[in-house]
Amino acid sequence: MQPDVPSIGSPFFYGVFFVAVLAMIAVDMVALNRKGAHKVGVKEALSWSLVWVGVAIAFAGWLWWTLAGDPAFGPVVARQKVLEFFTGYVIEKSLAVDNIFVFLMIFAYFKVPAEYQRRVLLYGVFGAILLRALMVAIGAVLVAKFSWVLYLFGAFLVFTGVKMLMPEKDEETDFGSNPLLRFVRNHLRMTDSFHGEQFFVVRDGLRYATPMFLVLVMIELSDVIFAVDSIPAIFAVTTDPFIVLTSNIFAILGLRAMYFLLADVADRFHLLKYGLALVLTFIGVKMLLVKVFHVPVTVSLAVVFAVIGGSVIASLVFPKKA
Repeated sequence: MQPDVPSIGSPFFYGVFFVAVLAMIAVDMVALNRKGAHKVGVKEALSWSLVWVGVAIAFAGWLWWTLAGDPAFGPVVARQKVLEFFTGYVIEKSLAVDNIFVFLMIFAYFKVPAEYQRRVLLYGVFGAILLRALMVAIGAVLVAKFSWVLYLFGAFLVFTGVKMLMPEKDEETDFGSNPLLRFVRNHLRMTDSFHGEQFFVVRDGLRYATPMFLVLVMIELSDVIFAVDSIPAIFAVTTDPFIVLTSNIFAILGLRAMYFLLADVADRFHLLKYGLALVLTFIGVKMLLVKVFHVPVTVSLAVVFAVIGGSVIASLVFPKKA
């Protein structure tokens, strides 16, 4: 963290960011409507993944060019902010892999056909963007007014990381017992089957929710849970709300494409969970020791890359036993 460097979040910067995000969402919506309901293949998912990563890199390049040419900041601040952006982006991308496992369980539980999954994930991303923006705003206010909140974030991340390292009981997830899901089922008229990609249908003048709406509710709920880890983790890298928000949102934008890219092979990365646990623990310890020892952003980025990359390689070299 570099609290001595001012935030770069000016109305101009936020305006460029939101225009870029809305433009990419519009492109995604047009592509979705043009192709209609269909099963997303690996080639399409890879293409979109490269597009989203390219957009993030282009934004970082624009950020560096603009800051480096501004006398109020200069090349030194530009380099630092871009490094913070990429570190937050990589952390969020890595943690998002856990979302993929949960999405797989949700789709399996509700028996969602493959050709209907893309639309519900797209709307799930919309909800996640709004949620993350709200949580970043709240976190930024808390950090600005109560600096000790960072220590709470650090302690929580260490606790989460250590908990992830503990062996879990092999229990089947029962989404049907979820209180929110029970509430929705008890207070909305529900259809018994899917109606294409529709969340609601009208029968005899009455509006009914479809099982696809329940899927959307569960996806949004899962993002709430994962945001609790990811946002404090990025605050460990920087306290600049603009960098926290942009790195988080750009990573979230590519979540849907990453799901379809990794859905069929996600179970092969069985050691990734431990890599994520070590990253969270490292970041939490870094936050707790910030007044004693400062870890440069370059070191944080290198550690995240090394741990995540090492866990992926180890998963492939030592495959999970059947």
